[in-house]
Amino acid sequence: MGGVRMSSNLDKAKKALDSIIKKSRVHLYKPIQIAEILYKNRTSNEVDDLGDLETYRNASKKWRDIICMQFLGRICTSSAKFQDNLFEENAMPPFLLKELGNENKKENGIVEAYIYKAFEDRHLQLEKALNYCLNSTKEDFEVKSFLEQFWEQPGLKRSLDKIFEIVVYSLFEVLTTAIEVKIDIYYEKKRFNLIEEFEDFAGKVLNLSSADDRKTLDAHFNRVGVTNAADRGLDMYANFGSVVQIKHLSLDEELAEDVVTSITSDRIIIVCKDSEETVINTLLTQIGWRSRIQAVITINELVSWYEKALKGRFSNILGERIISTLSNEIKAEFPSVGSNDFQEFKKLRGYHELKSNYWRINT
Repeated sequence: MGGVRMSSNLDKAKKALDSIIKKSRVHLYKPIQIAEILYKNRTSNEVDDLGDLETYRNASKKWRDIICMQFLGRICTSSAKFQDNLFEENAMPPFLLKELGNENKKENGIVEAYIYKAFEDRHLQLEKALNYCLNSTKEDFEVKSFLEQFWEQPGLKRSLDKIFEIVVYSLFEVLTTAIEVKIDIYYEKKRFNLIEEFEDFAGKVLNLSSADDRKTLDAHFNRVGVTNAADRGLDMYANFGSVVQIKHLSLDEELAEDVVTSITSDRIIIVCKDSEETVINTLLTQIGWRSRIQAVITINELVSWYEKALKGRFSNILGERIISTLSNEIKAEFPSVGSNDFQEFKKLRGYHELKSNYWRINT
């Protein structure tokens, strides 16, 4: 069981699995789906033949989601097409999955254990990085140092978009609410008859009525939530009209056009690396969309604003609120960090007893 295997087909299957793990974000949805297919194949009659994709293509998404809800507090919300890419020739086609299944049965779940070891390692990396924020005070938190932990660690780089989003959101939301920005919503008196005619619409949609013609709201930013695999679309929006697209990857002309055309607002804020600012401005001008961009904000500007908020004249009203918002958003985004439930799960399935040089388990 501890020896290195030389099967070329198994090597191909392992290489394909390693590639999927490497490309996965910290949640490892696709590797977990593979692990659960192998678990069912090993322990039940729900999957008899791994070569017959249709017997597990859809069911395996449910098996994966059960595990993900337990340890991540969320499930995969990518398109069905993106999820089904898992079984394509360049990922984990059934004939390679069958190789993993044979090995997995022979070695009492070794491939499952290997996948969950990768999940655990990724989360230990994540926990160390996130604890920097969770244990920091306004005096010692450095936003650039925090972000660099994700840029420098290959296992965390795929999750940088979410961290970047949380960093931007925390600053924008705290500053906006601390400044006490207000929004006035009202309608022209000459339109009273129209409001009266559509009283139910005005009440349910506009939160106005013929008797109540004006509302004052507090300004807020909101995170949309899931960022899709192509890293395009809307990341944050404000209830006063601005929307925010956060970029940490290179932006080409096609993606620049897609970012802007996927959002109907004409007040788009793009947050990007300093090195991308000129490229983004040039591209947006070339494709004729520059007028729809309210601002391009760089990481250096973010760092400067963080420094002022945490250590400047108003740190007494901003500092702790920013650290608290950062921490709360991180806990909400990565609920599995710091949980002991995973160790119990490994013991329950017997993964903790397995050893292998080939699969790098407990060696």
